[in-house]
Amino acid sequence: MDRDIRKVDDVLRLLDGLFAPESDSLTNDAAAWWDSVYADRSSAVPFFAPKPDENLVSYAERGLLGTGRALDLGCGAGRNALYLASLGFDVDAVDLSSAAVAWAEERARDAGAKIRFVCGDALAPADGELDGPYDLIYDSSCFHHLPPHRRISYLAFLERVLAPGGHLALTCFAGGGMGSELSDTDFYRQSGLRGGVFHAGLAYTPESLRWVFCDLTEVEVRRMSKEPPQSPWFGEPFLWTALFRRDQP
Repeated sequence: MDRDIRKVDDVLRLLDGLFAPESDSLTNDAAAWWDSVYADRSSAVPFFAPKPDENLVSYAERGLLGTGRALDLGCGAGRNALYLASLGFDVDAVDLSSAAVAWAEERARDAGAKIRFVCGDALAPADGELDGPYDLIYDSSCFHHLPPHRRISYLAFLERVLAPGGHLALTCFAGGGMGSELSDTDFYRQSGLRGGVFHAGLAYTPESLRWVFCDLTEVEVRRMSKEPPQSPWFGEPFLWTALFRRDQP
């Protein structure tokens, strides 16, 4: 007779198993899935293009970010990390997918950019990795792939590594545009979602983003602008963009 739950982390791991029953590890299951996505670099995946998000460029051009240390959370093939490095940020970049990180490292070498890449789970880093403080955490569509219970881990991570006065900037699926609109409760009621919820992603509204990040100060929440194929920036209107600031104590 096993009794496995004593702490919050025990509950989180139990719930992870509901979403990745094959391996009992949400992290391992997600890493394998994303490796399969990045394995074919010739795929016509919009975010494979080596150009930064239009909202990130907008923040920089309007002087909203400053400089300092930046973390690209869920960096993929490194397109936003490269842009942040070009602005003078000291950049760390992390992704679950070893295939994505390998591609990002190649791009950084080709560009002569100094970026520290880490392959692993940003919300549970090894000692000495991603310990901040960061003046900017940039999340281009990582947040919406987390199952609801892992928002707890995400917010704890922000509390630990986001510097006072620093910014969280993110993009995520917009309700009515892309992503599942099931309620949080229904995710745990529908056993047919086992093993693949985070792949589909969750849709959010501006109100839900403001509620999740209510301990931060909103700077801007808006739809991402549609960018044409020839644009030097990436932009798709099925995403929200959001910029929040952690105020000084």
